[in-house]
Amino acid sequence: MDAATVERFEANRDRLASLAYRLLGSAADAEDAVQDTFLRWHAADRDRIEVPEAWLTKVVTNVSLDRLRSAQARRERAAGEWLPEPLLDGDPMLGPADTAVQRESVTLAMLLLMERLSPVERAVYVLREAFAYRHTEIAEILDITESASQQHAHRARQRIAAGRAGGRIDQAAARRVVEAFVAAASSGDVDRLVALLTDDATGISDGAGFGPARKLLRHADPRRLAIALRAAFLPTPAKRKLVGGSPSMYAEVVNGSPALIAALGDRVVGVVVLAVRDDRIAAVCGIADPGRLGRLTRWWRRREPAAPVITSW
Repeated sequence: MDAATVERFEANRDRLASLAYRLLGSAADAEDAVQDTFLRWHAADRDRIEVPEAWLTKVVTNVSLDRLRSAQARRERAAGEWLPEPLLDGDPMLGPADTAVQRESVTLAMLLLMERLSPVERAVYVLREAFAYRHTEIAEILDITESASQQHAHRARQRIAAGRAGGRIDQAAARRVVEAFVAAASSGDVDRLVALLTDDATGISDGAGFGPARKLLRHADPRRLAIALRAAFLPTPAKRKLVGGSPSMYAEVVNGSPALIAALGDRVVGVVVLAVRDDRIAAVCGIADPGRLGRLTRWWRRREPAAPVITSW
């Protein structure tokens, strides 16, 4: 493959990765999907490809759909042990963020909501809402009719309508939300923490202080959630031993939402992402599985973070 052909692919890499990430919810799987697409690009008869960008989009979309449909993926997601992989603000895999729909399509709350969709519905929704493809183009990408694309989009919007998140969060706003959360969670005053939560607030974790590792726990009652959060936030020798020390806590933006990052030196050991609605916390997502923190840690090492909210937890 000549340099120009490689450069043509590389010019599309970030866009392809952000599309695959929205479809799969996993940065590692998205990277694999992009690599598979590159191998197919390498093997293709490129002289017969009229619009390379469209060809690459079709391939990465269908490679991602194959992964979503795989037996292993269905088992993992059905077992309730799956959570999206968090990405730090500034990561190009987050993709376009010019509109409210584009920004919310990559929040952890929305990635979890999209689990309710069939693979094709998810693909149509992402291509239409996050990347502004026309239904004629989506039909070509997915080998379906234009009317089928419209029907899938309609059903997808209905299923996730209740999951709309808040507006754009900047670093200063994120720090205010995280500082209020930390102050309430560490105060021991459950009522103070309840006051920060919406009436329908929920919590989900892979074991980031909420319960046994790799076991997802959900709370739909704000007081029960506040009690669980308070217990999770309380440092203990066992928790410090589990993560390897006393991490510092930083206020950051992760997947467009305020987040609390726990880091030991340059290694991220946990993330708590807060979904905000009407100035209150609507959902808390805790992630501590090292397998889900690899890319975020790599990007964390590239930046100089602001002063920690908690120097030593």
